[in-house]
Amino acid sequence: MSQELRQARSELEDAVERADDDVREDLRETAAAFAEYASDDATPDHAVFDEHLNTLRQARERATGDVETRIDSALERAEEYRQGIEQA
Repeated sequence: MSQELRQARSELEDAVERADDDVREDLRETAAAFAEYASDDATPDHAVFDEHLNTLRQARERATGDVETRIDSALERAEEYRQGIEQA
């Protein structure tokens, strides 16, 4: 797993601890997906990864304060990672 995806996952795990209930589950699921990519050394396809990015964008709209900042940071790192994913 790339450094960018590791950083994104770390930001999301920190955000999960501080997030409200309506945001927490989306962040937890996305962090788990990033962890799965790491443990399987699997590379997601663009469509699947874009779904994760969209989930994060929607969660960011509902988040506030430090949680929103951490989601922004995770999104930035995940978008950098996505640029390196080969398209089928």
